[in-house]
Amino acid sequence: MSWKYANISKLADEYSDELNNLGVRVSALENRVGNVKLTGDARIRYIHQSEGDKDKEGNPVNAAKKNDDSWSYRVRVRANAQVNDRTKVTYGISSDDKTFSDNSQASDEDNDIYTDLANVDYNFGGNNWDLLVGRYEYDMGNGHGYGFLYGDTFDGAQLQYHNDKFAATAGYGKFKEDSMATDTDGVKTGYGELDGFFGGGRAAGSAVGVYYNDYTIAGGKDRTGSFGFDDSWGAYASANFGKWNALANYEKYNNTDSSKDDPEVWVGRLTYGAANFATPKSWDAWVEYLNADDGFADNGYFIGFTYGWREGSLLNNVKSWGAGIDYTFAKNAQFQVMQSFASSAKDGDADPGEETRAQFVFVF
Repeated sequence: MSWKYANISKLADEYSDELNNLGVRVSALENRVGNVKLTGDARIRYIHQSEGDKDKEGNPVNAAKKNDDSWSYRVRVRANAQVNDRTKVTYGISSDDKTFSDNSQASDEDNDIYTDLANVDYNFGGNNWDLLVGRYEYDMGNGHGYGFLYGDTFDGAQLQYHNDKFAATAGYGKFKEDSMATDTDGVKTGYGELDGFFGGGRAAGSAVGVYYNDYTIAGGKDRTGSFGFDDSWGAYASANFGKWNALANYEKYNNTDSSKDDPEVWVGRLTYGAANFATPKSWDAWVEYLNADDGFADNGYFIGFTYGWREGSLLNNVKSWGAGIDYTFAKNAQFQVMQSFASSAKDGDADPGEETRAQFVFVF
């Protein structure tokens, strides 16, 4: 039998280069095939809000949200392409929120999907520098704060330096959702943020930061749009202690009209636990308090596109509490419920209606 092993060894030596080259080619092919990854999420949402009190003109602070108008769904798909070790391209589409009260034909052009992500992300300088260009999600506060005024689609460019202890971010672009996108020729902003990261052990992941936005609108001083802020600044602190997280967030907005007050907003949130999509039966519970001055609405509508869960009437001229629970009932599937309570107007006595929100979220 020794001659068989000798022949096998001889063949292995003779064709080793070819086999190695074949392995390299197969590996390269696998890398090329596998460098585009599809991800996404689907959400089925229920929102109920009772009609708000009537103001001095006899108009309710908010209309009731109920029946078919309470139900909506949204689906998003993302293609993530790893071009090389430093460059990533992302393209995403969204169905937007489709309500059950929409009685138009399913084939109506208003039901078209749209591009909500289309960007190139380039890392350089030892992976400490990151350049992001295109359409991306911009959250005021860089995802660490409450995202009070805006947290959605944005066309622009952003440069960030970051390490384990510190991050500095600067960017410029245009808001692409809600009245901030349709106001005259759109609202643009230059922004900057400084973040500090601290904590170890049970406090790991804690952060503090400050951020600034300078706003411009086509038309200059003669603009007729509803957005009336020159600039704004904010600060946040997010502290972890074991399973607890405490968030405090403050923002101030400076009006273009000096005769008007500059509105401020305070938000505090306390969270216990962490609901993780990858971990079935994980959960969290939270309670929050929001105090927002009058000045964040035009004709009764909130002027931004908040990253949070509240309807616009619970974000302007209001003091309000909220509570919620997130529960991962299966891998990549989560149930979330939110409720406002003890909400009252800061100026006047026309209180907004309370909001109940419940939603199923699936990621893939």
